[in-house]
Order: sequence, then C-alpha cells, then structure tokens
Amino acid sequence: MDNDANKLGYEPVVRDKREVEDEVGSLSSRVLEMLRVKGQVTEPGPMTNFCETGGDDTPRYRVVAHPWSLYGVDNNALGKGMDRLADQLPKKGWKVVRQGPDSSKNRNLEIVAVHVTTHTHLEVTWMKGQDGHEPLISVDVTSRCFRDDHTPND
Repeated sequence: MDNDANKLGYEPVVRDKREVEDEVGSLSSRVLEMLRVKGQVTEPGPMTNFCETGGDDTPRYRVVAHPWSLYGVDNNALGKGMDRLADQLPKKGWKVVRQGPDSSKNRNLEIVAVHVTTHTHLEVTWMKGQDGHEPLISVDVTSRCFRDDHTPND
C-alpha cells in the first residue's frame, strides 16, 4: 500500500464517479425510506469532491457525499423515525458502530453506521432544536475514497 492508502486504512479502487454517485444516492434514499417520516427534505443530491488523505497537495482520490436534512415535523415524529432507523439499519445491510448522544452541548442523538457491502459511511443526528432552531434530522452518506481515472481533475 502507498502512503495515502496507509493513512486511509484501505487501498482506494478505480470506480466511475457516476456509478458511485448513483450508489450513494440510492443508499441515501433507502435511509429516508427507513425513517418513514413525512417532512421536508433539503437538496441537492450526491456531490463528488476530492478525498482528503493528509498526504501531498495533489488530490488523487475522490469521495461522494450526500448531506441532507429532514425537517418540518415535530420531535415526536423525528424520534419515532430515529427508532425505526436504528431498528432497520442492521436488517438492510448496515453495521451500526455508534448509537447514542453525540459530544455536543445539546447531546443530540446520533447513529453512525457502515454499509457492509459498499463500506459507505452513514452519520445521522437528531437535533431536537433545544438551542432555538427548528428540530431536524441531519443525514450524511459518504462513500469510501476511490480513484476515478476516467474523469479529469476538476
């Protein structure tokens, strides 16, 4: 493994960025389905960026991230959605690696999981709005770093 792969803990494989964007978008949609909360969802869809490896200044790898939020409903509905998500993730191919309060002052409920097949990372945080903001569930679905040899650097 080269130095970047050592830092990442795996060797990034060659993949087409559109394929990874579709995969992350699909997994993200399934997370929304598992929540089963009828609220408003932010846009846009999955985005490709450079993967930070902490190595030299020449980005060699890409990562696809799909951050979004679910809002416009009360904490009761959001709490039930988080319970459903925690129950459904292992049944849908995700390994939950952390579940419970996050390290913030508000101690927001957080679920962190990894998709067993794709190694896609999921971070879901229920922000109850105790700080005066609207309650919401924040979701971040992120692929592993990969090499996209078919697309020139942006």
